[in-house]
Amino acid sequence: MRYFILIITLFIGCSFFVKADTAPATEIIEIKKAVIKAVESSRITDSLYNKLHSQKGDNAMITAYVGLLEALKAKHAWNPYYKMKYVAMANSTMKEAVEASSQNMEIRFMRFSIQHYTPAFLGYSKNLDEDRKALVSHYRNKTLGNDTMLIKSIAKFIIDSKRCTPAEVSVLKKFM
Repeated sequence: MRYFILIITLFIGCSFFVKADTAPATEIIEIKKAVIKAVESSRITDSLYNKLHSQKGDNAMITAYVGLLEALKAKHAWNPYYKMKYVAMANSTMKEAVEASSQNMEIRFMRFSIQHYTPAFLGYSKNLDEDRKALVSHYRNKTLGNDTMLIKSIAKFIIDSKRCTPAEVSVLKKFM
């Protein structure tokens, strides 16, 4: 989870993933800053979730951040019932975000990261292969943008996840 925090931190100030179908870059940057704080604070998670939940569905990026916050609500919950409830909600919301913007690398990476950290026996890690392939495809086709630090960090995260084929590792290592 700490590496995930680092990745989210790297997104701050980076607007190359923000596309026309998303919220304004300045709004996304503010959301990213708040999400970093939310990782360690259930109060901030709840506050940001309440703020963004009403905007869910307005655009894919906001929807993805609502899904990320639902995953954080699961992290912060102590009751197993609520943990499961929030994981299910996060899974559903991330599916909605990906369907709205399937080529958005940031959304795919958020879903990949959430599902990577979700125990497989829960059954909410079904899109790992799909998202990994989509992310590696961005690297293979060099449709990444200009933030080399972010590009390297995501490549490292995907490799470290141990979910790649040797050929995919070879593609990703070219960017490290």
